[in-house]
Amino acid sequence: MGLRFPKSARLFRASEFQRVRGEGVPVHGKFMLLSVLQNGAVGPARVGIITSRRVGGAAERNRVRRRLREILRAERGRLMPGAWLVIVVRQRAVEVEFSDLREEWLRLIRRTNVWSPEE
Repeated sequence: MGLRFPKSARLFRASEFQRVRGEGVPVHGKFMLLSVLQNGAVGPARVGIITSRRVGGAAERNRVRRRLREILRAERGRLMPGAWLVIVVRQRAVEVEFSDLREEWLRLIRRTNVWSPEE
């Protein structure tokens, strides 16, 4: 798997976000809410990240998004093809270390059925 997190692996349209939030299965954590939709689409798993202004200023929101994209970049090869994921970042995510954010991601994604464990 390459070192990039390409645009083809991201959700962009509001309708895509609404579909995942409406039809997907939510998994709650301390630092984020993960919604997962297995829509049977062809292609790689696609992920969208939502950080509202309640999370913090622009610098804090961007830092959290960069951290999550790095986690996703490293782990996206283990996601089931065609799955759509939406991550809603909570305020507490700004205050935690990268390792804590990664642990939370792994804990939440293991509770879904779009994750293939390491072999």
